[in-house]
Amino acid sequence: MRDTLGREITYLRISLTDRCNLRCVYCMPPEGVNKREHRAILSLEEMEEIAREAAALGVRKIRLTGGEPLVRRGMLSLCRRLRDIPQLEELTLTTNGVLLPGMAAALKAAGVDRVNISLDTLDPEKYRCVTRTGTLEDALAGIRAAGEAGLTPLKLNCVLIGGFNDDEIPALAALTAREPVEVRFIELMPIGGAAPFGPEAYLPCEAVLERLPELEPLGETGGVAERFRLPGAAGTVGLIRPLSGCFCGRCDRIRLTADGCLKPCLHSREEIPLRGLHGADLRRALGRAILHKPAWHGELSAQVRSEAARDMNQIGG
Repeated sequence: MRDTLGREITYLRISLTDRCNLRCVYCMPPEGVNKREHRAILSLEEMEEIAREAAALGVRKIRLTGGEPLVRRGMLSLCRRLRDIPQLEELTLTTNGVLLPGMAAALKAAGVDRVNISLDTLDPEKYRCVTRTGTLEDALAGIRAAGEAGLTPLKLNCVLIGGFNDDEIPALAALTAREPVEVRFIELMPIGGAAPFGPEAYLPCEAVLERLPELEPLGETGGVAERFRLPGAAGTVGLIRPLSGCFCGRCDRIRLTADGCLKPCLHSREEIPLRGLHGADLRRALGRAILHKPAWHGELSAQVRSEAARDMNQIGG
């Protein structure tokens, strides 16, 4: 289905939970989130029903997010049910990777095609700092497990934070030299928990091109990402510019929060409650949300924060 601007909406991101086993500084508060009653979030059956109606309207790709999706009980069962949707072409997942050593093979068997894994640094102390609780070795073990299970091509998400990990841009990009992975540098967004960062933290992706002038543009996009390659590298480098650029014109996604609200745009205050709707009523609500998807996410900068009223862990990144 197309919106009023002619954009074809084919991509649904479903947040399975707002809980996480890490506490990344740009995503959620240090104390985590208040534990909610199970009935406060969508059941797996409700998520499946919404996904099926979205597929009937043209959604062909679903990504499971969080919080950390792997902490949601029963998520493998949901994966199997989503994979059975006839129109679905791709089922993916974004994770911090910590639980992948024990789950990667099961995820592949349940129908997950590939995963994106958060990796903001290659320094063990900095990793503990940015995640507040995690260990780098656990994340690296998860990356290895994903590759061995065939959850590929792997994409590694790195949030650029000026004064924190910008000195690691060459080392992170070098991960693509021998492995067919994509390292994606993502500009820090002034949303929720990320809002308290100082201006120097909001580093534009242009810094990557300045540090790595040898990057060769591929002349294609990976969704919202601009893609490049180091000379002779097996993998690619992606740049995602929510602040310094504008990819709204090619945005093809909508988001479902764990408590049942549809967000046509990550940075908009607009949320459409879907819980309790079924059949034709649910399809009409989805259709209206797609049709009236905002033209752009509004101005974002170190001084202008997102209009979104939630932290990233509550939306699904």
